Amino acid sequence: MIYRPGVLQNYRFGKWGYLVAHFVPRPEWFSCLHWPEIAPGLMKLELTDAKLRRRVTDRLQDMVRFYVSLQPRNEMLGMNALEEVLLWCDSINPLQISSQIDSRIQKAMEFLSTHLGESFSDENVAHAAGVSAAHLRYLFRRHGYDSPRTFQEKLRMRRAQDLLDISHQTIGEIASEVGYDDPLYFSVRFKKNIGESPRAFRKRGAGHGNISPVDSLRKK
Repeated sequence: MIYRPGVLQNYRFGKWGYLVAHFVPRPEWFSCLHWPEIAPGLMKLELTDAKLRRRVTDRLQDMVRFYVSLQPRNEMLGMNALEEVLLWCDSINPLQISSQIDSRIQKAMEFLSTHLGESFSDENVAHAAGVSAAHLRYLFRRHGYDSPRTFQEKLRMRRAQDLLDISHQTIGEIASEVGYDDPLYFSVRFKKNIGESPRAFRKRGAGHGNISPVDSLRKK
């Protein structure tokens, strides 16, 4: 199962065993994340092959094991295990052929994800994609994505949630890191996107054992 950012999630699965990873995808992962959608924002793949299911489960368990270990580069090892899971799942994705992201959109997404701290510029993003700004917006809409500006803001909000969960940076420092010079404006945008202020989000996470995004992986 994959939940898109902002989709409400319920982990009360009774006695079922499950493995969970909250993560910000590497730019090269985007093309592997378009699975069959069974509800708005909820995607699912059926692993009917027993060997493939065992392989995916083993790598997810490795992901958790690496994260909780004291081994050097444990986070990198965990992310690589997760990447392998996504690649194996992509190999049996029925939408694989039809879901290839336009290379121009891919370039724009990669640019946006690696320039979160910079002011948004239609021209800069379009230049990275090799098209005009108007045509890039058209491509995003045509393929069912938000506008480049909205896409970047969602990435910024996801990164801000990560930092609020796993760092001791001040809200002002986090705002600056994800591209907002004014902490107050950042707080306004965060509340509009996430539904609560950065301070409330951090307090609730600390008090209720939220799953930390990006590198917080757990098995239950």
